[in-house]
Amino acid sequence: MVGAKVSLSERSFVSDTDYAKIGIVTVSDRASRGEYEDRGGPAILDYLSEVLSSDWTPVARIIPDELSTIIETLKELSDQEQCCLIVTTGGTGPAKRDITPEATLAVSEKEMPGFGELMRKVSLEKVPTAILSRQTAVIRGGSLIVNLPGQPKAIQECLDAVFPAIPYCIDLLEGPFLETNAERLVAFRPKQK
Repeated sequence: MVGAKVSLSERSFVSDTDYAKIGIVTVSDRASRGEYEDRGGPAILDYLSEVLSSDWTPVARIIPDELSTIIETLKELSDQEQCCLIVTTGGTGPAKRDITPEATLAVSEKEMPGFGELMRKVSLEKVPTAILSRQTAVIRGGSLIVNLPGQPKAIQECLDAVFPAIPYCIDLLEGPFLETNAERLVAFRPKQK
């Protein structure tokens, strides 16, 4: 049920720190002021709930399109909350206020350009304006940070494209072992010799 309007408070998740923590960040001036319903964050939450079979807990934030706020939020989720995965939605277009990729690159220790390349390729098969999207992904400490577009349908399409590689990336960062629901999505991990 990706895209269903479900708030984080309506869901029950584990809270033990031994479980994976996943940051979900909605970047939107209007949503942060309560003028617009956040649809991106709940779409990510629904997607992860459907795809992940291992225990995890979300750490959600709704913040404005302010460079310093995005940077501080990404640092907090990575450094203090120790989220193994941080997924952002919104702020990836060419408009003046769209600065999520710049904030993401500002906290980066390593760029992961393949994520953005694949997401744009998949999106371009659907709409020609996907060429305007600037999604990216980076590593900060033990966190993989992935920028997604703001529309729930595009969020699902992009995550379907890149998520098979995410659990192994988290493995390489020495993070928690993320298992997927094989009936929905199979994570790729190299065969052990």
